[in-house]
Amino acid sequence: MKNNHKLGTILAVIGIITGLLILFIMASIYNPTMEGKILGGRPDEAVTVQIVFAILGWLGVSAGAIWGMVLFGFLTRQNWAWFWGTVAATIQILAGFFPIIPPASIGLPTPTIWIFLIAFILWFGMLFIGGVEKKIVALAFVSGLAYVLTYMDGVGAISRYQTVDASFANGMYAMGQMVNWWGAAAWAVFIFALIKRKPWALPLGIFAALMSMFGGYPVGVTDLIRLERFSLFLPAPIISTILLIVFLLPGMRKLIEGKD
Repeated sequence: MKNNHKLGTILAVIGIITGLLILFIMASIYNPTMEGKILGGRPDEAVTVQIVFAILGWLGVSAGAIWGMVLFGFLTRQNWAWFWGTVAATIQILAGFFPIIPPASIGLPTPTIWIFLIAFILWFGMLFIGGVEKKIVALAFVSGLAYVLTYMDGVGAISRYQTVDASFANGMYAMGQMVNWWGAAAWAVFIFALIKRKPWALPLGIFAALMSMFGGYPVGVTDLIRLERFSLFLPAPIISTILLIVFLLPGMRKLIEGKD
C-alpha cells in the first residue's frame, strides 16, 4: 500500500466530497440543533453550538480544499501528498466528532457521524500510503484521542461559563477555555511532526501534554468539586499525563526521535 498513488487519488477525491458534505450537513443541522437546545431549556448549549458548529464547519470545508491540493499531489506523484492528506483527515475527524453530541442529546439525527468515520478511514489510509511505521501509527492514534478530548474540554468550558454565576469556578472556566483549544492545536501539530519524524516532535509532544494538563485539570477538578461527581473534563488531561510519562521513557524517546 506504500506509495500507492492510485489509492491516494481515490481517497483524495473522497476527501474533497467529504469537505463538501460538511458544508451542507453542518448548514442543515445548525439551526435545528440550536432551536432544540433552547426548547430543551439549555440556551447555554445553544450558544455553544452556535459558536463551535461554525468553527468546525469552517475547518472541515477548508480541509476539503486541502484535499484538492492532495489530489493534485497524487496525480503528479508528489512525495508530500500523503502528509497533507493526513493533515486534512485530522481536521475532518474533529469536524465530524463534536457535532454528533448536541443533536444526539435531544433526539435529532447525527449525520456527521459519517464524516467522522470517513475521515478516520482517510487518516489511516494516508498513513499507510506514507509507509508510516506501525508503532508510530499507534502513538499517533492515542495522541489523536488526546487531541479530540482536549478540544472537547474547550467546548465544554464555553457552556459551563454561561451557567455558573460569577465565582472562582466561572473564572476558571474562562481561563481554561482557550488553553484547551491551544493544547488541542499543539496535539495536532505534534501528530504531524511525529509521522514526519521531525527532531522537534518530542519537545512539542511534551508541550501539548502540559497544555492539556494545565487546561484540563483545573477545570476538571473545579467541576468535580462543584458537581460532586466525576468530571468529563478529566479524561483529556489524564490521557495527556499518561502520554507525557510515556514520552519520557528512554525507548519511546528513541522511537519519537527516530533513533530506534
